[in-house]
Amino acid sequence: VQLQASGGGLVQAGGSLRLSCAYSGSIFSINGMGWYRQAPGKQREWVASFNSGGSTNYADSVKGRFTISRDNTKNTMYLQMNSLKPEDTAVYYCVATSVRANYWGQGTLVTVSS
Repeated sequence: VQLQASGGGLVQAGGSLRLSCAYSGSIFSINGMGWYRQAPGKQREWVASFNSGGSTNYADSVKGRFTISRDNTKNTMYLQMNSLKPEDTAVYYCVATSVRANYWGQGTLVTVSS
């Protein structure tokens, strides 16, 4: 499975961005997908995800502001981020999980200025 994240950039606090994650390869083996982020000097943290049944879950820090979605016709997952805060500044990674392995995209940088 290959993942390609895009859509990061510089935005002012209160603004919005939409991240995309295009996936390809053995996608039939995927049983979950999601987004993680890593802020400077901090550990990578989970942001949002789909489980195998298609239900979505969000970290408390982004609940109500971020929305995860996907378009299976385009093999693309999205993260719509609204009401962005400076503390959302991080490299955002998409991940796909299967029984055999977790697959990570290369990351896209989101910078939120105050």
